[in-house]
Amino acid sequence: MHSASDLLFKTLGDPTRRAIFEHLATGGERNVRALTEFAGVSQPAVSKHLAALKLAGLVRDRPEGRETHYSVEPKGLAPLIDWMEHYGAFWRDRFDRLETLLNRMDQ
Repeated sequence: MHSASDLLFKTLGDPTRRAIFEHLATGGERNVRALTEFAGVSQPAVSKHLAALKLAGLVRDRPEGRETHYSVEPKGLAPLIDWMEHYGAFWRDRFDRLETLLNRMDQ
């Protein structure tokens, strides 16, 4: 069974997909044509990457006439934030223990 963080890491592990996500995050909503021009790959490839990003909950789409516009879904990063908080606490504890040990050694 795969967790939400597994899907998120797998999705963002692809450099083209990650670049598309970052482009949307920094530049705002874009249509497929604009994303294709940015990514430098074919339109079907961009559509495939967008489908993967959408499946992972990282982007949302908004149809408008014959075009579809994509934007970042901030809630999609929640599993990554949870994962970082978990391991951040782990490392903070380790560093606190190391600091305590080093202080004892100085005495």
